[in-house]
Amino acid sequence: MQTIHVKKASTDGAERARPGPGRDLSPWLAGAATAVAGLGALLALTDSASPLRGPTALFFLLAAPAAAIAAPLGGLDPAVRALVSLAGAVALDMLVAQGMLAVHRWSVPGGIAAVTVFSAAALLLVAVRRRRDRTARRRSR
Repeated sequence: MQTIHVKKASTDGAERARPGPGRDLSPWLAGAATAVAGLGALLALTDSASPLRGPTALFFLLAAPAAAIAAPLGGLDPAVRALVSLAGAVALDMLVAQGMLAVHRWSVPGGIAAVTVFSAAALLLVAVRRRRDRTARRRSR
């Protein structure tokens, strides 16, 4: 069943559209961000000479850990969640760079790979925990 939303006239005479299906851009923006981040990682790992390499790789280095940190913080206010995840992403990037510099193994592809591994591991842990919690709730019913 589909709900039809009608534009409602406000007291000042202006029409305002109610949110409804087809108006939510979040999935499209998330998909575009994923594509840009993936392109950045790919360009950095292949050592491309493209002018897009720098900005898209930087976007990947911020977006991948931020998404991994934001995943378990679903109960927070969206602004707080964004701030905490971005700060955590910067901290993770700096820790990876500092660790690689400390052992004299710094490289751009190595940094991208390390951030990818940490982000994927964090997302995997969140997915496993959510699945385990769902299974525990089904057993308790």
